[in-house]
Amino acid sequence: MANINDNFQKLQKSYLFIEIANKVKAYKDSHAGADIISLGIGDVTQPLAPVVIEAMQKAVVEMGNKNTFKGYGPEHGYDFLRRAIVENDFAARNVQIDLDEVFVNDGAKSDTGNIGDILGLNNTICVTDPIYPVYIDSNVMGGRAGDQENGTWSNIVYVPCTAENHFTPQIPDRHVDIIYLCYPNNPTGTVISREELEKWVSYALANHSIIMYDAAYEAYIQDEAIPHSIYEIEGAKKCAIEFHSYSKTAGFTGVRCGFTIVPKELTAYNGNGEEVCLNQLWARRQGTKYNGTSYISQRAAEATYTPEGKEQIKASIKYYMDNARIMRDALKRLGLAVYGGENAPYLWVKTPDGVSSWKFFDELLREAHVVCTPGVGFGPSGEGYVRFTAFGSRENCIEAMYRISTRH
Repeated sequence: MANINDNFQKLQKSYLFIEIANKVKAYKDSHAGADIISLGIGDVTQPLAPVVIEAMQKAVVEMGNKNTFKGYGPEHGYDFLRRAIVENDFAARNVQIDLDEVFVNDGAKSDTGNIGDILGLNNTICVTDPIYPVYIDSNVMGGRAGDQENGTWSNIVYVPCTAENHFTPQIPDRHVDIIYLCYPNNPTGTVISREELEKWVSYALANHSIIMYDAAYEAYIQDEAIPHSIYEIEGAKKCAIEFHSYSKTAGFTGVRCGFTIVPKELTAYNGNGEEVCLNQLWARRQGTKYNGTSYISQRAAEATYTPEGKEQIKASIKYYMDNARIMRDALKRLGLAVYGGENAPYLWVKTPDGVSSWKFFDELLREAHVVCTPGVGFGPSGEGYVRFTAFGSRENCIEAMYRISTRH
């Protein structure tokens, strides 16, 4: 008799954004002709940069020529992209990363979910709350989360990030093994200072813990004092894995490319108490279970590091951050408490009059035909908040703010 992984049955029936999509579809089905503006899911709307299109076209031509055709590529990524990553994302910030510490993937979501393959089941997990759902769901699937009790998981330590503590996660008062940090933060759009990040690195080093650092939105940082990589903190290469994505940086949500850094200095312990290099374990895992990112996508990613690419990507990021500013100002004029939106393309908004996240979501959908994301979907501390994304078109962002301000 074949058996399933029972942990999957512990999950909610659908992923947060699928639940939102189902609600929106049901509303559209019952309100024919409703013009819905979605500022919920963080999908980009601007086209790929011209330099990226040129690189992809060139790569496609290469694939059509027997002399330049590429078959199976290296599962860890082509050296031309890994070299561009090392030189531009790290060496430029005085961080030394070796080529074989760079693992090219199809986006940060995959690796943040799959990294658990190389980790033991007895690790205690720590997450900031609210948090990107993949971190928790993947650990539920892997059997590390324990049982759900009153909306939280028994083997997960939640570190609340709310307006009351200025969205600054506090070091846990108990031992934890695996720590998930995402900065700039999804969903709150807030950032972490160098001083606060140093505290987490110190904790991890002292407790032989590992920090999973999701830096998918680092390109949106405007404040020069905020670190773009955890490896800017001394000692972090001994305690942290870092995840990056071109999805939001370069609009690659439909292209698929990202990368993960697993330093060779980073170790964990096997059942015999012996130190094991995680870089080697991850390389072995990827060699078996990952086909590699397409040559065309990697050439596209490489183009973002050219002088022209950097300028074009910078312009795209400015477009979205201008959206965030417009939305932030409009929502504040309505008397709402608004956080984020200054170093990230997300705005975290306190619901009015203490209404629940889902109720406010329903009100905006019904009264303004605007879709946001209920904060409680990101964790218990998200109750009473909603998230807006600045990734919409300028016209839709302005129209959505007008509708919200004039809703009945």
